Amino acid sequence: MSAILLLYSTVDGHTRTICERIAPVIEAASHTVTLERIEDAGGIELSAYDKIVIGASIRYGRHRRSVFEFIEARLSALESRPTAFFTVNIVARKPEKDRPETNPYMRKFLRRTCWRPRLLDVFAGRLDYPRCRPLDRLAIRFILWLSKGPTDPNAVIEFTDWTRVDAFARRVAEM
Repeated sequence: MSAILLLYSTVDGHTRTICERIAPVIEAASHTVTLERIEDAGGIELSAYDKIVIGASIRYGRHRRSVFEFIEARLSALESRPTAFFTVNIVARKPEKDRPETNPYMRKFLRRTCWRPRLLDVFAGRLDYPRCRPLDRLAIRFILWLSKGPTDPNAVIEFTDWTRVDAFARRVAEM
């Protein structure tokens, strides 16, 4: 039985939803899971955990700065135990961009940090135009128009492959 810390960084809440799906799968394998927002995890003692998982969403082509700050500040602790990282982005809705080695945001992430998690994955996110602020909605629609994605301002589309999320959770439990 391992103690697993599951950290997340999210803009619209979907990365937390993915983590909430991952946690019970890991717990079913007789591990304990602590779920925490990375922005609130500064005081967490990483040595209390056997494994650490970080999930981070993309907004406007970037992971949030807090993700990189956390990793830089805790790099030695992260390197001393099994770790996993996943990113959540709409680009991953495309089959040719839904793997760590083909997703541009995962590749960008790995170039920007020297942390090398044992396990990597990429999940397509959720598009919820009605919940977006007007300027965000306009910008996201433009970006998706450029990439031939959905642009209906009333669209709410779930792109996440939950079977794949469950498989990732089982791999974390086995790490």
